[in-house]
Amino acid sequence: MAEPLLAINGITKRFGGVLASDGITLSVPQGELHAIIGPNGAGKTTLIGQLTGEIDPNSGTIVFAGRDITALPTYQRSIMGLARSFQITSLFQDFTALDNVALAVQAHAGHSFHFWREARGEEELRAPARAALDRVGLSHRADTVVSSMSHGEHRQLEIAMALATRPRMLLLDEPMAGMGPEESAAMVQTLLELKKQYTILLIEHDMEVVFALADRISVLVYGRVIATGLPDAIRANADVRQAYLGEQEAVVADG
Repeated sequence: MAEPLLAINGITKRFGGVLASDGITLSVPQGELHAIIGPNGAGKTTLIGQLTGEIDPNSGTIVFAGRDITALPTYQRSIMGLARSFQITSLFQDFTALDNVALAVQAHAGHSFHFWREARGEEELRAPARAALDRVGLSHRADTVVSSMSHGEHRQLEIAMALATRPRMLLLDEPMAGMGPEESAAMVQTLLELKKQYTILLIEHDMEVVFALADRISVLVYGRVIATGLPDAIRANADVRQAYLGEQEAVVADG
């Protein structure tokens, strides 16, 4: 079997007396969309922070593309091909959608924002930015100021910014958060297209979305992975139903 693109080995993280990551071990092979689910406070976002280098684990290792990245800073992980979208969007509201994505291209290339005024018209920045917007269905909004775009469009734009860094793997933290039904449906279609090309680690609360998209699912409870498997196996797992799915069980079973 080929080595996984991402291998998390015994990651542990404490915040005072709180054990946010309790020996987490899981792997994500090339081309998989792997979802992580769990109740609030399960440690999902803490795990993502450790994968991107924003949070240092107390122990354990993270291996990406065959290289131990546990001690690497965030920017080096980005250069290697790890790209993250955030649970709460962080966009330049007074810039256009195209400007925001071009900034992501510029930052990934290692250039300072100090030169943004001069670089703003450079085609080497804007061409990949346009391509990324097209991938998420926002090419028609390229010249729209971000502050006038909808919440769903903001989430799509954030993924476009991640794509603009030419990632090998996308780390998506709650991409459906705050969306209505139509926006969620559009995002699902976007992710279905993206999973054809990218390896994706997805954190998401919407169980219908998770079971529609995921190749495999890991369930995180109190910082521990209590189950990892195919969607049907997770759906049928009694421990998972008791720990997390609860009232959603009937909805998931019908999905």
